Amino acid sequence: MLEHKIRIGVDIGGTFTDFVIFDEVECLVKSFKLLSTPLSPEQVVLEGIDKIFSSIRSDNTQAVLVHGSTVATNTLIERKGASSALITTKGFKDVLKIGRQTRSNIYGLCTDESLSLLDDDRCFEISERITAEGDVLEPLAVDEIPNLIHQLQKNNVRSVAVSLLFSFIYPKHEQIIAEELRNSGFFVSISSEIIPEFREFERTSTTVVNAYVTPVLDEYMGRLEGKLPDDVKRLRIMQSNGGTISVSKARVMGVNSILSGPAGGVVGALYVSQMSGIDQIITLDMGGTSTDVSLLQGDTKLTTENVIDGIPIRLPMIDIHTVGAGGGSIAHIDAGGALKIGPNSAGSHPGPACYGLGGNHPTVTDANLVLGRILPEQFLGGKMQVDKTLANHVLTQLGKQAKLGESSELTIAQTTALGIIQVTNAHMERALRLISVQRGYDPRDFTLIGFGGAGGLHVCELARALHIRQVVVPRGASTMSALGMIGADVIKDYVRTVMLPSDTSYSELLRMMKVMVIRAQLDMEAEIISDDNTCLETTLDMRYRGQSYELNVPLTQDYQTDFHRAHLQAYGHNNCDDAIEIVNLRLRCIGLVSAVPIPKTEARATDISSALVGNSSMVMSDEIINANIYHGDLLEPGHVISGPGLIVYSDTTVLMSHEDSALVDPWYNLVLEIGIPDNI
Repeated sequence: MLEHKIRIGVDIGGTFTDFVIFDEVECLVKSFKLLSTPLSPEQVVLEGIDKIFSSIRSDNTQAVLVHGSTVATNTLIERKGASSALITTKGFKDVLKIGRQTRSNIYGLCTDESLSLLDDDRCFEISERITAEGDVLEPLAVDEIPNLIHQLQKNNVRSVAVSLLFSFIYPKHEQIIAEELRNSGFFVSISSEIIPEFREFERTSTTVVNAYVTPVLDEYMGRLEGKLPDDVKRLRIMQSNGGTISVSKARVMGVNSILSGPAGGVVGALYVSQMSGIDQIITLDMGGTSTDVSLLQGDTKLTTENVIDGIPIRLPMIDIHTVGAGGGSIAHIDAGGALKIGPNSAGSHPGPACYGLGGNHPTVTDANLVLGRILPEQFLGGKMQVDKTLANHVLTQLGKQAKLGESSELTIAQTTALGIIQVTNAHMERALRLISVQRGYDPRDFTLIGFGGAGGLHVCELARALHIRQVVVPRGASTMSALGMIGADVIKDYVRTVMLPSDTSYSELLRMMKVMVIRAQLDMEAEIISDDNTCLETTLDMRYRGQSYELNVPLTQDYQTDFHRAHLQAYGHNNCDDAIEIVNLRLRCIGLVSAVPIPKTEARATDISSALVGNSSMVMSDEIINANIYHGDLLEPGHVISGPGLIVYSDTTVLMSHEDSALVDPWYNLVLEIGIPDNI
C-alpha cells in the first residue's frame, strides 16, 4: 500500500492557532484556524490534528508535524520559567547584574530588577580559573560540588546554568560540574554547549535563558509528543534562525525557539516573494497579540544582537522587531489622558469584547468591527460569531472616559475606533521605520508583504505613510507562519572564538573549521538528512583591532577585502591600513527540505462581477463611505480591483482606500498598487 505523505505546520499564537497541511500525494495545500488554548497549548494542537486525520481517507498516512510555538517566548516574557540557578567562576557571581554597565534610564536612581531572571541568592560560585589562552590557572575544586548541590536542593532549584570564565576555550570544568548535577537530578545547561564564544555576560545570559525556559518547553513537548497519533511519524520544531530541529534537540535547547512563530512567517514571506521575482521586501506580520517586522534583501537577515524583554540572547536569529500591536491589543486611557494601545492583549480567552466570551476591554479588532472594516457575518468564514453591539458598547465607554464627543457623521464609538486605529498604525509605522530608515534603507525601494490575521486591514495605510508603492498580501496570509514552517530547511549554527590576525591563511581557517564541519555532518545524520541535501556556509566575525563589535563576512580567499567593503557599507568609512582581527569562526549547516509547490495559473479572468458580493458602509478617515465587498476566495488570476473596498477571505480581510488598486497574480496573491497623494 502506498504511503499517504503529508506535512502539517502548526503555529500557536496568542489568539488563534494556525494549521497548514500539504498533501504530497494530491499536491494540495489547505489551512484552517482554531482558537488557542493558552492554559493547555497542546489541547488545540491535538484538536486540529484530529480534524486533519478525520478528513484523510487513507490507512497508511505518514505525517511530519512542524511546530512553532509561543511557549518559550511567553515563559520568558511572563517570567514563569523553571526555578533556576547559576554556577560561575568564583568572583564572578554578579556577571548578570553588572552586564555591560549600560542603563536604559540614565538618570534613574534605581535599576529595573524585573529584567533579571535570577535573584542574588540563586547565583553560586565555584573555585576554578582558566586563562584567556585556555590554560588551567586554578584547578576545579571538585570537593565544593557536593555543597553546591546541597544549596541548590535547599533552594528548590530545578534547572542549573553553568557558565565559567573562558569555558568556550576549555570546557572540561563545566562538563565535570554538569555530570555531577545531572546525576543528582537537575536539568543542566552549560555555556560551552549552548554558545561557545567569548563575551561572558551575553554567554551567561543566553545559558541562563536556556535553563529557565527549556524545562517548561520540555514538559509541553513531552505532553504533546505522548498524545500524538501514530500517524505522526516525526515532530520537528521551528527555530528562531529560520530552520527546524528535531523535538529531542528542542527539548534541551529551548532558547533556540524563542522567536519560532515570527521566524516561520519571514520564511514563508520570503518564499512568496521569490516566486514573484521580488528581491527587496519588508514583512509585516500582524497577529492577535503583536506585530513582527523584518527587512530582507534576497535572503533572511540574521543577527546575534538579540534582546528579548530586556534579556540578551546571543544566538543567530532572524532579525525581527516586535511591537505590542495586534488585533487583540487592549486600548486604554493612561494617567495623562492619552489613548494607549497594548502591550497587554485580550488573547483568545476572553478575547476582544466582540467575541462575546466575557471580555470587556476594547481592542483593535473591536475598533475595526465598529468602523465596518470587519463584516460580522464573514468573520473567520462565517464560522465564528462576533457581536458588533458589544464592540460599540466598550468603545463608547472608552470614548466617554477620554471625553470624546459625537461629530456630525460619526458616533462616539466610531470616533474612538478611528483613534485606536491611528495609534495602532503609528506603533507599526515606527517599527517599520526602525528596521528601514533608521538603518540606512529607503522603504520606497521595497515591497511591503502584509500577512497575519489582521495584517490586511492595516498594510495599505502603513505603505502609504512610508511612500511604499507596492504591497503584496499572499494567498493564505493569515496562516503564513505555518506555511513557512513546513517549507523550512533543517538549520544548525556553530561558532568558535579564535582571535586570530588577518594574515591567517585561507587554508588554515578551513582547517580550523573542520571540527565544526564534522560535528555538523553528524548532527545532520541524526536529523536523517543525506549529504546530497546538505550545504555549508562558512563566515567570519571580524573587526578592526581595538573595536568592540564585529561584522560578519563570508569566508573567502579575499576575506580581508570583503571586510573593508562591509565596514564601508555599514559605517560609511574604512581604513585598509588598520590591523584586522578574526574574532569568531561561524558555520551554518543547512539540510535542504523540498519547497511546498504552489502552482502557477496564467491570468485569464477579467470579469470581476462573480467575486463582487455587494457593498457596505464603512468609516474611512473621518467620513462614512459606501465600499464594494469582494469575496477573496472567488478571485482569479487577472482580476483587477479598484478601491475603496474590502476583500474578504475566509480567514482575513484586506482594506483598500480610494487611491489603491489590486491585481490577482498567477499564484493568487493580491498585488496592490498604493496611491500616494502628491502632497505627501
